[in-house]
Amino acid sequence: MTFKAGIFDSGVGGLTVAKSIYQAKLFDEIIYFGDTARVPYGSKNESTIIRYSLESLEFLKNFDINFLITACNSVSSCALPELRKEANFSVVGVIDAGIYAVTKQAKKDDTILVIGTKATINSNLYKKGLEAKGYKNIISIATPLFVPIVEEEAYSPSLIKETFKLYFDKLNPEEIDIVVLGCTHFPLLSSYLQKYFKNAKLIHSGEAIVELLKKEYNLKEKQNSKIHFLASENPAHLKKVAQKWF
Repeated sequence: MTFKAGIFDSGVGGLTVAKSIYQAKLFDEIIYFGDTARVPYGSKNESTIIRYSLESLEFLKNFDINFLITACNSVSSCALPELRKEANFSVVGVIDAGIYAVTKQAKKDDTILVIGTKATINSNLYKKGLEAKGYKNIISIATPLFVPIVEEEAYSPSLIKETFKLYFDKLNPEEIDIVVLGCTHFPLLSSYLQKYFKNAKLIHSGEAIVELLKKEYNLKEKQNSKIHFLASENPAHLKKVAQKWF
């Protein structure tokens, strides 16, 4: 039987997760779906995110997937129970993977900054999960403008500088030890974030979820793996970003 995974995100950000999974060759085939017509999810209310997520699941079922990865922190923060009810296969989110990655890299007294969409930060799942693991110095900041910057590939240094000032002006960046990129779009800003938080380790869902899939689901490397890219709007743009990122 072909082991086929569906990966979906609100837009191009989930490509950062898809790349890591594809390179690990954990599945025979991957169907990536970016719901680019309705990006971003993170500014939507919970019921809307759940509805969009269920519609994405139904779409991906048409490709006979037998595993689903929600490469969207906003979806992982509020829609996983509903997705698992409607799927007759495993559904994995990225928040648990991110928390798992922190436990592998952070000391208990480290200062941890979690950045994400409003939906993800308001859910408090990262903060609660990290506190349950014994971490106390946790700062959570919603940084929703990062999503359109990535979607539009608007990597203007002056724009990014002003956006960082908006969100991080009250922080001392040298005191941050770990930055959890709580949105799959954010790794595409890694170089800028690493330059700003010089002393910090950046943790993103792509690297983390590969480790989680191996550990929790005992997934082994396949001989070959292939990936297909789909989008609800402007698939050419998504494929263009995929070519750059991959």
